[in-house]
Amino acid sequence: MALAGREDAKSSLIFEVNWSVIVATTNDLKNGMTLDIEGSLWTVVEFQHVKPGKGPAFVRTKLKQVMTGKVVDKTFNAGVKVEIAILEKREMNFLYKEGDDFVFMDNENFDQMTISADVVGEAINYMLENTVAIVAIHENNPLYIELAASVELVVTYTEPGLQGDRSSGGTKPATVETGIEVQVPLFIKQDEKILVDTRDGSYLGRAN
Repeated sequence: MALAGREDAKSSLIFEVNWSVIVATTNDLKNGMTLDIEGSLWTVVEFQHVKPGKGPAFVRTKLKQVMTGKVVDKTFNAGVKVEIAILEKREMNFLYKEGDDFVFMDNENFDQMTISADVVGEAINYMLENTVAIVAIHENNPLYIELAASVELVVTYTEPGLQGDRSSGGTKPATVETGIEVQVPLFIKQDEKILVDTRDGSYLGRAN
């Protein structure tokens, strides 16, 4: 059932709700909100309220398309209605790969969900079985997954280093157990555990 004219106790946000979106206004935009614009989902990356000396106020935004990652600039008139998509975020464990798909288990109710490789995206480079991920869901459809900022991975192959490598500051390629290649310091050896940044694949240090 739709609720109209309800005011959230923790904010001044006035909205109408249906089963999948909140109808608010551009005055309520915040970074991280997901907007439903003509059936496409966009995350607010930046926004700025502008009150020019002449003419009506407006809101300048930078939006990121949820499915493709495309970033665009969009301007809204102040106070106009926008649809805010309701995203459910669940903590899940990656269980195993099944063909081209990935099977995850909800850590709260133990339900399993099959997620396509397109949705998993580059996270595949950092996932082992039992890796914990946050799965964003809209209308029962998984949209994307989020991993911790860093993961521990074992170096499965790298060329041996040389004496004095610790102070030289050079790097070399190393293959880790997920199959990706990471640039590591020359002193890193095969079978060592390292920390890898899941945002850009960079080496962060030895794992404790």
